[in-house]
Amino acid sequence: TPLLVALPLFTFSGYVLSEAKTSTRLVNLVQSMFGFLPSGLAVVGFVACAVFTALTGASGVTIVALGALLLPALRQAGFSEHYSLGLVTSSGSLGLLLVPSVPLILYGVIAQQLDVGEPFTIVDLFVAGIVPLCVMLGLLTAWTLWTHRGGKIPRTRFTWPEVWRAAVAARWELPLPFIVLGGVFTGFFAVSEAAAVTAFYVLVAEVFLYREIKLRRVPGIMVESMVMVGGILLILGIALAFTNFLVDAEVPQRLFEVMQTYISSPLGFLLLLNVLLLALGAILDIFSAIVIMVPLLLPVAASYGIHPVHLGIVFLANMQIGYFTPPVGMNLFIASYRFDKPLLDLYRATWPFMLVLLVALALITYVPALSLWFIS
Repeated sequence: TPLLVALPLFTFSGYVLSEAKTSTRLVNLVQSMFGFLPSGLAVVGFVACAVFTALTGASGVTIVALGALLLPALRQAGFSEHYSLGLVTSSGSLGLLLVPSVPLILYGVIAQQLDVGEPFTIVDLFVAGIVPLCVMLGLLTAWTLWTHRGGKIPRTRFTWPEVWRAAVAARWELPLPFIVLGGVFTGFFAVSEAAAVTAFYVLVAEVFLYREIKLRRVPGIMVESMVMVGGILLILGIALAFTNFLVDAEVPQRLFEVMQTYISSPLGFLLLLNVLLLALGAILDIFSAIVIMVPLLLPVAASYGIHPVHLGIVFLANMQIGYFTPPVGMNLFIASYRFDKPLLDLYRATWPFMLVLLVALALITYVPALSLWFIS
């Protein structure tokens, strides 16, 4: 599958970015642009976490890299400890719907191998994730503004010199989204080619232009990133064999026949799907969940007339919330270790964010146009 070339290249790019001071520059830039808004630093946190997770492809990396910056800054700005912990823990997975998210690519690879439902491309998935992510960010921002109304949280002044300084500091990383998005959406690059260009650009920027990563450190970063890729490819290899077995044994057809006796409408199926995926997201790693469940669920969903792209966005939105769903959401443990806080504190801190994102999930699930607006 030629598209699989994109996985190691995007993963390597993410590891390089997380090794450098990209997180600091990203927070400073977003803060200079949005800090003047009411509760502006919280908005900065949501946006910065989403972008950083998309670029690095790992939710836990975002908590470790940005948490050290955001948590003290939020507390200093006047936000409560519970709110600050909840924001950093729950926002660490926000970028899973944004290009070049590795789980998004992985879903596309497996779904295309099944060849059921409407045909689609990986670029369709990239486009489909933008509006749902904006819905999530918008609802989180609106809820934050409502809960912190009254002007107790100080704002920073918006000044063009400050924006300029932050932009100059991040000058070599600012072109990244335009390289990936612009190249892919205009058809200038294939996804695998965009991944290669991104990896080369990131390497040159961080090693030779910023000089934050020593050249002798690069082989070590390659090894670390490829260990993760190796794990994904092993899972994927077994998953594709598993997919072939399920198709040959007609398991999805039998599952659909059983479900039809109890569930007759697509809305009923989607409701049951959300409950199932939220539970799985709390106990399964996202890559395992994709490779185990997509071959089972996609043929059944297609039988109910659900578009594969819509299913992919709903699937990943559920996994995103599952990352911090008690009792065993992975982000809860990472945040507990990183900030030295008891798990029960993190349960209490994240549940309001979960409720807001569940409202966003309902909109994404039951308003397919949010994901399929570009498909005629």
